[in-house]
Amino acid sequence: MTSKTIRVDYLARVEGEGALQVKLRGDRVEDVKLKIFEPPRMFEAFLRGRHFLEAPDITARICGICPIAYQMSAVHAMERALGVTVDPAIRLLRRLIYCGEWIESHALHVYMLHAPDFLGYQDALEMARDHKEAVEQALRLKKIGNYLMIVLGGREIHPISVCVGGFYRVPPRSELLALVEDLKWALDASIATARLVNGFEFPDFEQDYEFVALSHPDEYPFNEGRVVSNKGLDIDVSEFEEHFFEQHVRHSNALQSQLRKRGSYLVGPLARFNLNYAKLPEIARQTASDCKLAVPCLNPFRSIVVRAIELVFSCEEALRIIAEYEPPAAPRVEVPVRAATGHAATEAPRGLLYHRYQIDERGLIRSARIVPPTSQNQKRIEEDLWYFVPQIATQPVEQITLRCEQAVRNYDPCISCATHFLRLEIEREP
Repeated sequence: MTSKTIRVDYLARVEGEGALQVKLRGDRVEDVKLKIFEPPRMFEAFLRGRHFLEAPDITARICGICPIAYQMSAVHAMERALGVTVDPAIRLLRRLIYCGEWIESHALHVYMLHAPDFLGYQDALEMARDHKEAVEQALRLKKIGNYLMIVLGGREIHPISVCVGGFYRVPPRSELLALVEDLKWALDASIATARLVNGFEFPDFEQDYEFVALSHPDEYPFNEGRVVSNKGLDIDVSEFEEHFFEQHVRHSNALQSQLRKRGSYLVGPLARFNLNYAKLPEIARQTASDCKLAVPCLNPFRSIVVRAIELVFSCEEALRIIAEYEPPAAPRVEVPVRAATGHAATEAPRGLLYHRYQIDERGLIRSARIVPPTSQNQKRIEEDLWYFVPQIATQPVEQITLRCEQAVRNYDPCISCATHFLRLEIEREP
């Protein structure tokens, strides 16, 4: 009995390192393993014994692409534990800095990480030879998102102004108004991005997903809301661990998260879009309609279009917040110290991010738990490949490799966060 193995040392255009193994017997899939082999980073252990005020700065180091998500989940968990309510203007600024993170992250994914798959290029540099204007547009979009994070957070990588109770510094209104013209350009560019990627060719592939995301009664979710799904889940974030559990599998250094008694689920833009479509502003819903993107959208390959719709939302939301913004009386509120436990979840660009902290009477963290989006999507990625590979099993192994990588990149995995992609091995048995 012969077998065939294909290896790609590292999957390009994802953050972090790992491998994918697919075993075929004829045209039938026998095994799929998403192997995340980056060493565990031990952030939950690092947090133990540190003062709760240090948590936003420590957790920001988990990811250089989405530090705001980690900071926001940390500060919301601490504030819930300690009974802190922030000024409405601070709440607006937190949504605004999240807009910056979504703009830079989604622009990076859409153009630099995922578009080359659809257009047949090895990477964005190769793509730039034929699509220079599109790549330049992506770089400007990303720069605008980064600059928004600088204005509010002090710098775009691991921002330093976010704190429990508010910000260490809040900008005057004039600094935000200076961003308006760039954001108006970014809004037009985002609409053009959605139209561009909507013209890609998408595999005919749909799945019966359980989508999980935050849901807020009045807003498309960033950092507040209940945890809901399209299959009946509707819980306060403090109940997260009653409904979700993490499991270690031998082939991964990242824990796989599952819903109790229900198995895998999907977080991220596709989940948010399907669960919160009605909360999108009119310009984003009109763009989705122009792209013939309707709810429910069950094709994960069309997630690139959904990310472009969320780019439209982020730019429009940033413009709305700046128009309404008046600086708060103080950049932050006083935070009491007491023994307590706090839970929070926010929506990182890649999906739901859960934090839980136990604090003692001195304000020291006794325990911490962090469940990143890629850990939650890991099992669902494997299941997508179980169903997708049979559709392409008769193709040459090189084409199977490319399509598998593309399917993984539908999720924009942040493997370093999850630890923490891709060495691909296909073993084919006749």
